[in-house]
Amino acid sequence: MNPTTKNSHVATLFERQKRTALLNRTSDWKDRRAKLHQLKKWVLEHRDEIHRAEFEDLGKPASEVDITEVYPVLTECRHAISHLKRWTAPEPIDGSLSFLGTSAYVQYEPKGTSLIISPWNYPVLLAVGPMISSIAAGNTIVLKPSEFTPATNRVIREMIESLFPADQVAVLEGDAAMATELLSLPYDHVFFTGSPAVGKVVMNAAAKNLTSVTLELGGKSPTIVDETANITDAARKITWGKWTNAGQTCVAPDYVFVHRSRLQALLDGLRTEVEKRYHERRNYASIINERHHGRLSSLLKDAQERGAHVEFGGSMDTASHFIQPTVLTEVSDEMLLMQEEIFGPLLPLMVFDDLEEVIRYINDRPKPLALYLYSKSRANKEKVLKCTSSGSVVINDGVLQFGHPHLPMGGVGNSGLGKSHGKAGFLVFSHGKAVLKQRVGFTVARTVYPPYSSIKKKLIELMLKYF
Repeated sequence: MNPTTKNSHVATLFERQKRTALLNRTSDWKDRRAKLHQLKKWVLEHRDEIHRAEFEDLGKPASEVDITEVYPVLTECRHAISHLKRWTAPEPIDGSLSFLGTSAYVQYEPKGTSLIISPWNYPVLLAVGPMISSIAAGNTIVLKPSEFTPATNRVIREMIESLFPADQVAVLEGDAAMATELLSLPYDHVFFTGSPAVGKVVMNAAAKNLTSVTLELGGKSPTIVDETANITDAARKITWGKWTNAGQTCVAPDYVFVHRSRLQALLDGLRTEVEKRYHERRNYASIINERHHGRLSSLLKDAQERGAHVEFGGSMDTASHFIQPTVLTEVSDEMLLMQEEIFGPLLPLMVFDDLEEVIRYINDRPKPLALYLYSKSRANKEKVLKCTSSGSVVINDGVLQFGHPHLPMGGVGNSGLGKSHGKAGFLVFSHGKAVLKQRVGFTVARTVYPPYSSIKKKLIELMLKYF
């Protein structure tokens, strides 16, 4: 279906998938595993098409696409394939004396119909990754990808239509109007990746149907470089984490707090690393479109007008949607780039003297999706872990947590709701059904059935005290 899909088409597809979802409840884990094998095989065989599409949409180098999208998708798929039998098995639950004679377990069943709304910045990873979890859980899927990546959407459509009938998995393209239309339908689960502002709209729409949601949002993820950090190591890792995909990464470092004594060393290290890794344009992605390029240009201009100093970078080309890796100092909270998620290649640096002031600064703001700390100090590591709240924390590295198949990925508060990846992703698309089995003709509860004699009252007292 194309972006002009009519309401009847959307509703008809939903009804078809709803009927299929009922049949999927009896699906075997082996059927789901076979689907994941097919998906993995298709991705491996069509890497060149993915490369070309992402270069057309985002100017991404092929190797960057492999590292940041193809490899995580394959890892997610392999992980699900390896663990699916265990995930779908009944999970035994311990009993107690009060439930003598019973057995209990949790049976994970498909939620049913699922809607995945994916963003433009990692158009394969952030569409196919949640699909893997939903397929593993046994759901039907409608994928609504971003309208800003038409070339990649064509490849995803080709993959889905070649592997799955539409009543199992389907793609519906379109802008915000299409998303609104889809969200009006009573899906059993909605998985959205995007900004906190749009996440609130999605959650509000889902609430009208009491639909469960997973919101992978974002926010201003801070990085702390303390006085004990290995600056060469920190500069190398911050450079890769920040300027991969030209900074258009939800878990990218948004700003850096560096100890005053290490500021110049970090600046020198970042400059060296950027020149080494991104001096050739072919190693560096573009900004997605003119609108986002203009937004970032305005953020930089506003910061400079308010007194920020560009340490290096700052060059731009509107025609090619290019913005050079840029580091700024002398930034303040009044600047727009310190008030919203940057989501681009501008990196503000602020100095600190006491870690407590950094912790206060972070805690005074919405909880971030990620927090990064570069330190050799055990005390500082423990303090940051205990005294801040964020979706994830990475110590002495950056952004790697997103690709870890065993770690649950997700935000907290303003940065997200729910988890994804690996078993966490399987669980979010599943309903954990409680099952309790009792022997015929027997139940301990019978000892406290009415009428309430004096003996039964004493039994109730004993239960309250000891069981």
